[in-house]
Amino acid sequence: MPDGAARPSDFLDVAKSLSGRRWRERPADPQVTRAHQARLALSEPLARALASRGIAPDDGEAFLRPTLRALFPDPSSFADMDRAAAILIDALERDRPMAVFADYDVDGASSAAQLVRWFRHMGKALPIYVPDRLTEGYGPSPAAFRHLHEQGAELVVTVDCGAAAYDAVAAAGEIGLEVVVVDHHLMREAPLGAAALVNPNRPDCASGQGVLAAAGVTFVLLAALNREARGRGLFKNQPEPDLRQWLDLAAMGAICDVTQLVGFNRALAALGLRVMSGWANPGLAALMQVAGAKPGAAGVFEAGFILGPRINAGGRIGRADLGARLLSTDDPAEAADLARQLDALNAERKSVEREIVDAAILAIERDSNFDPAAPVLVVAQEGWHPGVIGIVASRLRERYRKPTVVIGLDRAADIGKGSGRSQSGVNLGRAIQAAYDEGLILAGGGHAMAAGLTVRPSAIPELRAFLNQRLAAEMVEASAADAVEIDALVAPGAAQSLLTDFKALAPFGPGNPEPVFALADVRCERSMPLRGGHIRTTLTDASGAKLKAVAWRSGDTDIGRALSAGDRALHVVGKLKLDDWQGRDGVQMEIEDVADPRRAA
Repeated sequence: MPDGAARPSDFLDVAKSLSGRRWRERPADPQVTRAHQARLALSEPLARALASRGIAPDDGEAFLRPTLRALFPDPSSFADMDRAAAILIDALERDRPMAVFADYDVDGASSAAQLVRWFRHMGKALPIYVPDRLTEGYGPSPAAFRHLHEQGAELVVTVDCGAAAYDAVAAAGEIGLEVVVVDHHLMREAPLGAAALVNPNRPDCASGQGVLAAAGVTFVLLAALNREARGRGLFKNQPEPDLRQWLDLAAMGAICDVTQLVGFNRALAALGLRVMSGWANPGLAALMQVAGAKPGAAGVFEAGFILGPRINAGGRIGRADLGARLLSTDDPAEAADLARQLDALNAERKSVEREIVDAAILAIERDSNFDPAAPVLVVAQEGWHPGVIGIVASRLRERYRKPTVVIGLDRAADIGKGSGRSQSGVNLGRAIQAAYDEGLILAGGGHAMAAGLTVRPSAIPELRAFLNQRLAAEMVEASAADAVEIDALVAPGAAQSLLTDFKALAPFGPGNPEPVFALADVRCERSMPLRGGHIRTTLTDASGAKLKAVAWRSGDTDIGRALSAGDRALHVVGKLKLDDWQGRDGVQMEIEDVADPRRAA
C-alpha cells in the first residue's frame, strides 16, 4: 500500500487531513462494549466509548458514578504519610510556629488552601509563602527557608514542591528548621534531612496513586490528620472537620495540573466539581463573578478555563501568593478584592501572550529559524516574559504539531529562560536532561510532555541542533502515530441528544479524553472571522440540518481557509459543547480538524 494511502481503519477514508493527520475510530473491544450495554443499559456509542477508554465491565459502574467510599486509598499506603500526620498533629498540640510553602500555580494554591483551612478549623492560623517566579524561581531555596526561620517558623510544610529541593532541605536542617514535603513530581530519591516526604511518585511509595496532583495528595493527608487527631482525642470538644467541603480544592488541582482522571483521582475531580457547583468557597465564587460567568453547575471548563488561568495569573506576571490567599480566605470582601486583581492580571497575561505568540510565529515562518522538516522548534527573542512562555510553547505545539521550546532572552544578564511543550510520543524532558548532562544548558528538567531550562543565548544554536538530532527518531514515530481518534459519527440534527448521552463520561481529561465526533460531507454557511483569529460557521448536511461551529485560532491556517471558502463539502471532526449564549439551549461544535474528501485519501 503506498505511503499516505487510505487504510481500512481510516475513518471516512481520511489518511491525511488538512492538519496532516490520519483519522481513525478510537479502538474498543466489541465484547466489552456489549457487556457495558447489558450491565449499564447504555447506548451503543456510549458503551463503546467507555470500552475504548479501557474501562472493564466490572469497573463501569464505579467509573460512571465514582464514590470516595469505594475508591479512597488507605493513607498509610503512602510512604511517610503517618509520620507526616504525627509531626503536624504534634505541632498543633504544642502550638509550634508553622508555615506552608507553596508552588505558584493552581495545584500549589489549592494544596496550601486545604492545609490552611484544616488548621483554621482546629484553631491554628498558618501563614503561606509562595516564591516569586522571576526572582526566586521554582520551589524552596535556602534563602527562602532562612527567611521563614527568621520570621519565627519552626516547621515548614512544602506543597507541590520540595521533592527535589536537596540544597534547601539540607540548609533547613543546618538552621534547625523542620520540613515536611507534600509533593507529586517525579523524583529519584528522598531529599536528605526532610522530617517526612509524602509523594506517591517517590520510588518506595506503594500507594499506587502516582497520577494524583499535589492537591489530591494533600486531601489524603487531611484524612490522615483527621485519623491522627481522632486517635489523640482532639475531637472530644470540637467537631471533626468534614473533608468533603474541600473537595472543590482537590478538584482544582487535579484538573488544572492536567492529571490522569482515573480511579481515585477521577472521584476527586467528579465529586469536587459537584461541591464547587455550590460556590461555597468565597474566592472561587468571587472569581466567577469578576469573570462574568454564571455560578451554575461547575465542570472542567469552569475549573480549567475560567478559574484556573486567573488563579495562575498571579504567579505568572503578578504577586505569586494571590491565588493561595484567594482560595484560603473566608472574607467575601477580601475575596472580591483578590479576584479583581487576578482578573486584571489575567487580562494582562493574555495580552502579553498574544504578542509573544505573534512574534514567535513571525520568527518561525519568516526568519531563518524555520525548517519544515525539523523535528523540534526552538525560538528565542529578547524580552519575552518567562511567566508566559510555557503557554506560548503550548500554542505553537498545537499549531505546528511538533515539540516546541520558547526562550525569553535577557541579554544584559546573558541568560535565556525557556519552556518547552512536547508532542505525544516524544520525551522532551529526557532530551532536556541530556542537554544538561552535555553541558549545553545551565539548568533544566521536566517530564515527557513539558520541560524548563536556563541557557546562555550563545548556546541556543547548538542546543537546537542537539535537540533536533536527539529527538529525530522519536518524532518520526510520533508523526506516524499522530492521528485524530474519533468516538462516533454524528448528523447535525442528532448532536444535541448525543451530547446529552455522553455527559455521563464527564469529567474529561487525560486518561478520559473528551469525546470527538465526526460529521461527513457538510458545507459551511455564513462563515465569518472573529477577533483573535477564530472562525465561526454553520455546518449543513444534505438534509438541510444545521449545526453551529467554531474553529479557534484557525484564521490563518488551511483549516480556517477551507471553512471560510464554503465552496465544497467537507468532513469535520470536533467536540460538542453546550451553546447557552444569551439564554440559548443549543449545541455547537468546536472544530478540531477538517478533511477535504477529494484529497483526504
